[in-house]
Amino acid sequence: MTATLQETQQRPESALVEQRRRALIEGRLLVLAAILMSALTLRVAVTAFSPLAERIGADVGYGTAVVGVFGMIPTAMFALSGVLTPLLVGRLGLERTALAAMLMAGTGMLVRVLLNGTAELLVFSALALAGMGIGNVVIPPLVKRYFADRLAVVSSLYIVMVQLGTVVPAFVAVPIADAHGWRISLGLWSILSFAAVLPWLGVLRDRRGRDRADTTALPTDEPRTGQVWRSPLAWGMAGMFGMTSLITYAMFTWLPKILSDAGASASFGGSMTGLFAVVGLAAAFIAPTVVARFRNPFFIVVGCAAFFIAAFVGLLVAPMSAPILWVVLLGIGPSTFPMGLTLINLRTNTSGGSAALSGFTQGVGYAVACVGPLLFGVLHSLTDGWLAPFALLVVAVLVLLAGAWQACKPRMLEDTWG
Repeated sequence: MTATLQETQQRPESALVEQRRRALIEGRLLVLAAILMSALTLRVAVTAFSPLAERIGADVGYGTAVVGVFGMIPTAMFALSGVLTPLLVGRLGLERTALAAMLMAGTGMLVRVLLNGTAELLVFSALALAGMGIGNVVIPPLVKRYFADRLAVVSSLYIVMVQLGTVVPAFVAVPIADAHGWRISLGLWSILSFAAVLPWLGVLRDRRGRDRADTTALPTDEPRTGQVWRSPLAWGMAGMFGMTSLITYAMFTWLPKILSDAGASASFGGSMTGLFAVVGLAAAFIAPTVVARFRNPFFIVVGCAAFFIAAFVGLLVAPMSAPILWVVLLGIGPSTFPMGLTLINLRTNTSGGSAALSGFTQGVGYAVACVGPLLFGVLHSLTDGWLAPFALLVVAVLVLLAGAWQACKPRMLEDTWG
């Protein structure tokens, strides 16, 4: 009878353990779905717009100068988001902040195609990009919180989704606009953001408010954004991230124009912008795992810098002699982007530290990067050529190397900010 009683007691305990294990796995799968669906939306407002910029300008009524302003908005809003997101996370929690980000992105992308003025297009583009900027900041600490045991794998997955959200709109924007008009081509991407809202609602239902408690009850010695600015590692990350973004967004904005000036069609320019983005898919698969395996991956950054310089020379000297080659080389250069996102988690001990470093890195980095597309265009207008703009990008590569020298050193943020 004693054995029977013990078996009876053990069965419920065993069933409870199994139930908890299953709930944990299912909860992590739901969070993974939410992270990946959100990551898919983080660039679509940018790369869906660039190939259509001149067509939209002809319809709405803005000139080339405004194209440069549109090119500056993404990095400006991402910079602002880097500053504001840690404050939002402190009040709402990571998960609620991610939910709000997706609602902002979807609303901005939808409303901007329903209105007719340049100002309205700018304002609601800014709203969409602010949501995407908040998503940029909260995803790394969410990965740190839920998948600390699988950082490289999950980082690869979500960065791949970011790259897919960068690639696909650039390739299909012009064909969809030709068939259905630019408003449909630009507005349909809002569906992705609204779809990403659904898994976050499920995550919040399962957590029942614990997201807010987890972020407001941080240890007092955990780094905050106000303290991170004292860390050379954080400044190195910001320099590495900022210069990568400056170059990338300058190229997303002006690559079609560079090629069209060399005799290419608008469709070809859009395809090359898509190719520029698609090359980053390989880096998204490989870079997080490679970075995780090396204590100091600075040598990889040096290789990326060499690819950048080679692409700049090709596009400047003979853009149409081998445009696919130049664009492929150009696309390998921003491998420092997935490297930076992965280092945010590899160089911090906790999700709070990751959130602080993510906010600082992206806030400062994008603040610097936001002048890239505009200054690139201004230099082109002043000199009536592309030499001065590409010289700007060479300087950016040198700053990128200096920042990466600090960011890649094998040390933790929590050991450097005090």
